[in-house]
Amino acid sequence: MTLRVLLADDQALLTSAFRLLIDSCDDMEVVGIAADGAEAIELARATLPDIVAMDIRMPVLDGLAATREICRDETLKNTRVLILTTFETDEYVAEALRAGADGFLSKDIRPEGFLAAIRSVAAGETTLSPAATRALVTRFLARPHTDSGLTPASLSDLTAREREVLIQVAEGLSNDEIAEKMHLSLLTVRTHVQRAMAKLGARHRAQLVAMAYQSGLIRVEPPRT
Repeated sequence: MTLRVLLADDQALLTSAFRLLIDSCDDMEVVGIAADGAEAIELARATLPDIVAMDIRMPVLDGLAATREICRDETLKNTRVLILTTFETDEYVAEALRAGADGFLSKDIRPEGFLAAIRSVAAGETTLSPAATRALVTRFLARPHTDSGLTPASLSDLTAREREVLIQVAEGLSNDEIAEKMHLSLLTVRTHVQRAMAKLGARHRAQLVAMAYQSGLIRVEPPRT
């Protein structure tokens, strides 16, 4: 199966580089390039891509608004959005996930990391850069639990290995990175993550990260003075 990717970014040089990178892979291809959010929506409806790699700051319509429109369009229910930006603020991370994005990465990601993120998001995983994970955690922990919509979850139902995997997820590691670090197969890691989500009632990976911190499994270290 070839993954169909739509690029949405107003920087032509960058999209050209992304296109060359993606088209060099046997398992994915670029089906369109949009220079603004409105064009991204139009092209998504025309090409039905598997993944939209979306910038945030674009003319006409920004990437967050375009993401909301794409994610609520029933004709695009199989299309997933991967935010790719230079602005990894907690506000942007939270807004992107609320809009329905399945991933949030910095544009300075290495080429192999970008390709791995496309494949992960296409497989149904939520992909967050370490900086985006920290921003998300900071935002959730700064609010009362009633504001975030999350309740500190009991971890008693998790196996020891599921807890170990959850810690790695909360630290911002991808499934591939967890598999390498823990010497597990990728399928095994995915199974542990899915079981942890089911047991804790997490709707997506980002919520699982927040639960890990809110439950006390992971603690935020105070800044050094």
